[in-house]
Amino acid sequence: MLEHTLAAAITQTGIGLHSGVSTKVRVLPAEVGSGRYFVRVDLPDLPIIPAQVAAVNHTVLSTQLGKGEASIRTVEHLLAALAGMGVDNARIEINGSEVPLLDGSARIWATSIAEVGLTPQQVPVTQQKDPLTIQEPIWIYQDDAFVAAIPAAETRFSYGIDFDLPAIGNQWHSWSVATDVEKSRFSFSEEIAPARTFGLAHQIEHLQKSGLIKGGSLDNALVCGTDGWVNPPLRFANEPVRHKILDLVGDLSLLGYFPRAHFLAYKASHNLHIQLAQRILALI
Repeated sequence: MLEHTLAAAITQTGIGLHSGVSTKVRVLPAEVGSGRYFVRVDLPDLPIIPAQVAAVNHTVLSTQLGKGEASIRTVEHLLAALAGMGVDNARIEINGSEVPLLDGSARIWATSIAEVGLTPQQVPVTQQKDPLTIQEPIWIYQDDAFVAAIPAAETRFSYGIDFDLPAIGNQWHSWSVATDVEKSRFSFSEEIAPARTFGLAHQIEHLQKSGLIKGGSLDNALVCGTDGWVNPPLRFANEPVRHKILDLVGDLSLLGYFPRAHFLAYKASHNLHIQLAQRILALI
């Protein structure tokens, strides 16, 4: 059984979506079996925050992890890139409390990973685990929104969204994790990673007054109004729903690996994603 880590370190610097503060991130190779984890290099004793479901402590408009007094926010895009590109073990050093948004997608992360490449790691027999196959459907509901894990022959992510704004409307998209690892990495980098975060013009003022999206701009987020997109062009006709798949991939990566299942979501949120991950974790 093989795991993979980065063949070399990658570094990115940028503004956090909610904090508006610039941070520097270094993603480094890590030992086999260590998983993906953050290190707050700006704090005394360099606290480690594991990228695990149990570490989630906040899910409002992003996913936040914490351990003790240390926390790290908006982890989903970077974690989605690592998981989608096949990086099982990574040490993520950051000098602040929020992962930079970069261009609003995971494309820069995915490209950086592809540029340095991966190193295979042999897993000791004593540490090998049998991948979980979902045997019975798991459903999490909130009003008309839901997220589910359904028994399936392959691991697949499908998402639906529905907005009153005509430029978005009702959208669906599906992406599967191919059994061919290289094909899966390529499809993630081409079909999911480039999809940017998006916001609704009429909500921006309220969110800013609530202390959120301080670092949001037309350079790192798509904005939609009643007359259409404020900052076109889109990278895909259905870029918003593809971005929701990106978020779901990032949130479910906190399980450590993707169980074999069809993950299906509609009008869901980080909170619902994490509730599903918690239910699945109870089965592992």
